[in-house]
Amino acid sequence: MKNRLVFAYPGQLELKTGGYGYDRRLIRELEILGWQVEFAGLGDGFPVPRADVLAEAEGRLSALPDGALVMIDGLAFGAMNQWAKREASRLRIVALVHHPLALETGTPADLAGVLRASEREALRFVRHVVVTSPETARTLSSSYGVASADITIALPGTDQRTLAAGGNDPVHIVSVGTLTKRKGHDVLINALHTLKHLPWRASIIGNRSLDPATAGALDDQIRRLGLGERVTLCGEVSDVPAKLETADIFALASRYEGYGMVFAEALAQGLPIVACHAGAVPDVVPPQAGILVAVDDVDAFAGALREFIINPRLRRQFADAAAEVGAALPGWRDTAASVAVCLKGIQ
Repeated sequence: MKNRLVFAYPGQLELKTGGYGYDRRLIRELEILGWQVEFAGLGDGFPVPRADVLAEAEGRLSALPDGALVMIDGLAFGAMNQWAKREASRLRIVALVHHPLALETGTPADLAGVLRASEREALRFVRHVVVTSPETARTLSSSYGVASADITIALPGTDQRTLAAGGNDPVHIVSVGTLTKRKGHDVLINALHTLKHLPWRASIIGNRSLDPATAGALDDQIRRLGLGERVTLCGEVSDVPAKLETADIFALASRYEGYGMVFAEALAQGLPIVACHAGAVPDVVPPQAGILVAVDDVDAFAGALREFIINPRLRRQFADAAAEVGAALPGWRDTAASVAVCLKGIQ
């Protein structure tokens, strides 16, 4: 008999974000390993859904039979504390936490407090927690009351890709991340403005619809700084690896990352990286493969970019190191295998 899992998720699973990408690949690999996965869509608006959406989501999960094994994406689960309390003894609940909800940049302090409390309570009622990085595991253990023994770290897998050739003139800088405040694209754009006398062009790839206000503000920033002919907001693209293959430098000024899958993808394609000491980024990007600076430090970010732009030999040195690190990263089958082991052990 196949192992059975209900995978519950908020919003649209096909969205091109790191979190949803992780979910899709994990499910696909679990199915290859012999798991039968049933999908349970929970609706839109999480982690702050309308009352009717939350009630419908809870009703769908409460209809599951006794003993069902259900993994719930943390974007929804952190808001389902009351439901988790009611169903914990009947269902085998596993939380998949990409990063704590309260750490999303731009969340008002009062809402962050509510989310922190609800997620902390919800996590009391799970049989196990799967996280995507050691950083998130540390945070859940230190601040959310989750015992280390109840956490499995399942790093995102990385597909081996064609290495970027580099050598563009002008230098091509690529950034990948949903257009939200947390991704720090405003810092990147300001940094590029200070380097406008150097030869470069930049492509920023990321969904515009999840935070239209931020997307609009980035449009305005590029126009105001006169960078419209050099910085392109590409929106979502169907083949991110193909875009990374055209790059000389990967740059993303995230203010926080629970893991940062795209950094691993950039390493796999042999790209030197400019990023920030933010969340799990230092765990992913070693010093020989990228330059990390303080969060929101435009001058430091610009300085790191400048070093790579003006020094092709340095770019090649870091690119070679990135490729070596990327080649050693785990694959998606490794990710799914570690999750499968923990799921099989849940009573």
